[in-house]
Amino acid sequence: MSIVKVCCAIIQKNHYILAVQRADTMSNPLKWEFPGGKLQAHETEQDCIVREVQEELGLSIQPNERLESSVHHYSKSLSIELVPFLCEILSGSLKLAEHKEHLWLKPHELSNLDWSEADLPIVKSLSTIE
Repeated sequence: MSIVKVCCAIIQKNHYILAVQRADTMSNPLKWEFPGGKLQAHETEQDCIVREVQEELGLSIQPNERLESSVHHYSKSLSIELVPFLCEILSGSLKLAEHKEHLWLKPHELSNLDWSEADLPIVKSLSTIE
């Protein structure tokens, strides 16, 4: 079984973190996640997250710190390694291209949402951020 590497952005603004809700037409419908997507063969992890956030949200971001990744096995044939980056917005205004909804939450509020399973270890690690 191969592991798909997926990069996600922990976008921080004024002590809040951005969460986005998957559309009902996506896999894991209506689950919450951190924005991001699959690493392409020619990309660095940082390039991937900058590209994905630009495509999905219309934001230009700066990845500042790579956090510990988590591996989740969705099925016998699908496993992902989720690689999170703490990011800041450089420019742009938030426009949802793929997602249904977005919320800005304090770190301790993140656990109140129904998250995609791969995101749960990251949510837990962020809950201690002030």
